[in-house]
Amino acid sequence: MNNDYIVRGVAAFGQIRCFAITSAHLVEEARQRHGTSPVMTAALGRLLSGGAMMGSMMKGENDLLTLQIQCRGPAQGLTVTADAYGHVKGYPINPVVSLPASPAGKLDVGKALDLGVLTVIKDIGLKEPYSGQVQLVSGEIAEDLTYYFATSEQTPSSVALGVLMNKNNTVAQAGGYIIQLMPGTEDDVIDRLERKLKEAESVTTMLANGHTPESMLKDLLDEFQPVFSEERISASFSCNCSKERMERALISLGRKEIQKIVEEKESIEMNCHFCNSHYQFTVEELQQIQKKMGKA
Repeated sequence: MNNDYIVRGVAAFGQIRCFAITSAHLVEEARQRHGTSPVMTAALGRLLSGGAMMGSMMKGENDLLTLQIQCRGPAQGLTVTADAYGHVKGYPINPVVSLPASPAGKLDVGKALDLGVLTVIKDIGLKEPYSGQVQLVSGEIAEDLTYYFATSEQTPSSVALGVLMNKNNTVAQAGGYIIQLMPGTEDDVIDRLERKLKEAESVTTMLANGHTPESMLKDLLDEFQPVFSEERISASFSCNCSKERMERALISLGRKEIQKIVEEKESIEMNCHFCNSHYQFTVEELQQIQKKMGKA
């Protein structure tokens, strides 16, 4: 049963806003769909968890957030999209990367990504989507999102993300939190919050010790009297691809291209990057598509 969800709240009488997620099921689904190696499961899982929380910050029902990492490390890049309802999907360019553990004995996501750029695109129904871009600070993803919020949105933030693997390389725990300071936050609140965050355990330690999104935030923000929204947002790996959408993509190739495929008398398979679903089109189905297109 999927019990992944996002919780949202405020603290210090509105001076702090906060988000937290537990996401082990959706990260495990992404792992299974893309056949990712452990370090890439961690990289994609962190970006999916961060993307889901950032998606929940949007207001409109058709708003869409895209996080795209282009990098020179062996991962090559990752793309994640999320909406305001906890639906998130994503894929790595290179799903299988093998690297030794970091000096701290952790999966070395920073080495897998190395130098690169993070682009955040928000399509919120305006003529042009909003787009912000920053250099990767560490490739560890949480620090990169923290840097993005500070530079592109001028919102001081603390982002923590984690994925813990089982010995059989399935996902044991995944999740994270985003804590942000609102304009005009008192200096005393900032200082106390910084001290508290420095002492904080890692996300994976907190989750492995049985913490929920609410209790993670309570632990971090207890002295600031956090208040949570009553509504939890269910989070899931969710892709809206379909055979109909793939057919529309085929039609966009044009009559000549489809005719070439028909003449080769072979069925073709189309693949969705985001969820790795495969769609087969027989020669007969391609001929039906030609008929739908009418005579040029």
